[in-house]
Amino acid sequence: MESIQAVRGMNDILPDEAGWWRSVEDTARDVFETFGYREIRTPVAEKLELFARSIGESTDIVEKEMYAFQDRNGEWLALRPEATASIVRSYVQHSLHTDSAPQKLYEIGPMFRHERPQKGRYRQFHQIDAEVFGIEGPMIDAEMMHMLSLLMDRIGISGLILNINTLGCPECRQTYRDILKDFLTAKGDQFCPDCLRRRETNPLRVFDCKVEGCRALLESAPLLIDYICKDCRAHFDAVKDYLEKLGTRYEVNPRIVRGLDYYMRTTFELITDRLGAQNAIGGGGRYNGLVRDLGGPDVPAIGFAIGMERLIMLLQQGQPKKAHAPRFFIASLGDAPRVSAFLLVEQLRGRGLEAEMDYEGRSLKSQMRRADKSGARYVLIFGEDELMRRQIRLRDMLTKTQSLLPLDDLIESMLRIDSETIER
Repeated sequence: MESIQAVRGMNDILPDEAGWWRSVEDTARDVFETFGYREIRTPVAEKLELFARSIGESTDIVEKEMYAFQDRNGEWLALRPEATASIVRSYVQHSLHTDSAPQKLYEIGPMFRHERPQKGRYRQFHQIDAEVFGIEGPMIDAEMMHMLSLLMDRIGISGLILNINTLGCPECRQTYRDILKDFLTAKGDQFCPDCLRRRETNPLRVFDCKVEGCRALLESAPLLIDYICKDCRAHFDAVKDYLEKLGTRYEVNPRIVRGLDYYMRTTFELITDRLGAQNAIGGGGRYNGLVRDLGGPDVPAIGFAIGMERLIMLLQQGQPKKAHAPRFFIASLGDAPRVSAFLLVEQLRGRGLEAEMDYEGRSLKSQMRRADKSGARYVLIFGEDELMRRQIRLRDMLTKTQSLLPLDDLIESMLRIDSETIER
């Protein structure tokens, strides 16, 4: 019978890889909570209307990429393609805006888009998402980008470039949309079919096009940053000033746009040259009108998302796999020693020490081979004679030295040895 394979573009995270993921997630939680963020967890399935209203019906995500389906009651649902809309929905539904303090929230989890799988881009992918509600001024924009840069440093990824831009407000952007649309129309059918479609539905999205011919044509396109209003200009200048005061390096990239309709003013991306065409590790920006559009009060907001798959790929480049190894391995000879080993390994685990044993009664040579393969630092060896003398043999697999320890005080001895090993 043919084996069942995973759905294309939805990948297993195997034990050898999971350590990388857990390390990144733990670091993100530590950094975010230092900045006052609290974790939120939203459902992976939402009402389809949520994404149509927030992301925009003319976006590729809604038109082509969402996993949408009807449930048994005939209601249209969708697997979330991004986290911001779900977090805003939760923020409104649970009246988090009634708290006088601004809300700083983060979420880590899977997202879903039905697109062509490629390196660093999958149908089930994972994001680290951070959002702030209730702060209007440019200081929080700069702080969020500073926090993102700090997170990359803590994770151990260098060489990333923070690109920033401003998308203006809906009022000044409308003027620019008309100017850009005239430019695109003047070029006729030189653009690809997707760009021609976007010209009519969402002209700014042409800057997302990856077709080389289109990108070359857009080099001479008018830039939004040249058409923003006085207030948007002052906001952007203040963001840059705060970033400089924080020592956070950035580059202004006037061709950055966000693919979702709800963004305005500050927008940013983290760029790398180490992953080929998929060069954006994460990005975000300000979206002041989205809470209102989803039925809540008119609350300012800003956020970002990081693609974990690409982050892990960067982190793993040039580094060996992180092998998980128990601190202790217990090898026993004989039925009675094996029972004692079973009780002992559970006692060690109960005190927070990582320990493994042989459950099958294999030869000592086989057990030692397994202990070595597991990467255990110490092996505890005993048989009938040792059990009778209430002793156990401790072998240091690194130094190849052995010593005898009393069995009655073994747990405390192991705790002390573990502590000394960590300190060294």
